[in-house]
Formats: sequence, C-alpha cells, structure tokens
Amino acid sequence: MDVILVVLGLICSILGLLGSFLPALPGAPLSWIGLLLLYLTDYVENNYWVLGITLLLTIIVSILDYTIPAQGTKKFGGTKYGVWGTNIGLIVGLFFPPIGFIIGLFVGAFIGELIYNFQDKKGALKAAFGAFLGFLVSSFMKFMLCFSFLILFLFVAIKNY
Repeated sequence: MDVILVVLGLICSILGLLGSFLPALPGAPLSWIGLLLLYLTDYVENNYWVLGITLLLTIIVSILDYTIPAQGTKKFGGTKYGVWGTNIGLIVGLFFPPIGFIIGLFVGAFIGELIYNFQDKKGALKAAFGAFLGFLVSSFMKFMLCFSFLILFLFVAIKNY
C-alpha cells in the first residue's frame, strides 16, 4: 500500500507542477496532496509542521493566483471594468485550452476597459497587458511553489526509503 501512496504522491506532485501553468489543473493543491500522500505512508514519520506550513502556503498561493492578474490590470491603469473583464476572461478561457485562458484574460481586460471608455484603446491595451503580466507573475509563483514541493517530496522519499 505504501508503494501505491508514494507513486500516487509523485504523480500528484508532477501534475501539480504542470498545473502551475495549465489552469485546468489545480497546481498547488495537487502538489500538496502529493506531499500528504507521502506522509501517509508507514515509512515517513508524520510531520504536522511541514504539512501545516505547506498547506498554508498552498492556500495563500491559490488565493493570490486569482487576484494577481486582476491586480496587474489595476496596476497598469485598469478600472473595475477591466478587473471584471480579466476574471470573466479567465473563466471563459478555461473552456478553450491550452492557451484560451491567456487570450481570455487579455481580451477580457481589453473589452472591459473598452466598455468603460470606448475612446481609450491605448489605455485598454495597457490594462490588458497588465493582466497578462499578472498572469505570468502568478504562474511563476505557482511554479516555484510546486517545484519546491516536488523537491521536498523527493528529498523526504529518498531519505526514508
């Protein structure tokens, strides 16, 4: 049973790493589940501090993942319309993988800003670029967390087996 848990944990960790860029997969939660499965084995001693801290990081990064693109829109001069457009574009883009979510957030922010002020196409484009930049930042943040979880998984697994 322990071998199955370790293999499933490794699969979850790898899928979590892929999920840091693919929005159809919840990257950070999958990586954390991988760690949890490893700690459920008989060979690895339960460490509630590690699981608690990594869970807290997972929750924080998951929340930031949805707020950073919208904040990027605001930072580049976007309005509430652009923020709403970014969020709606992200959701609509999920139905058009693999790059639909990137295009969706960009187009959503652009359209949202045009709804607010149809004359300011340059400002709308700037806000859309901010949304895209925010997406890149949040994806990099998720990737770093998931990569760290994978390294931790491998370190603990190798150390205890």
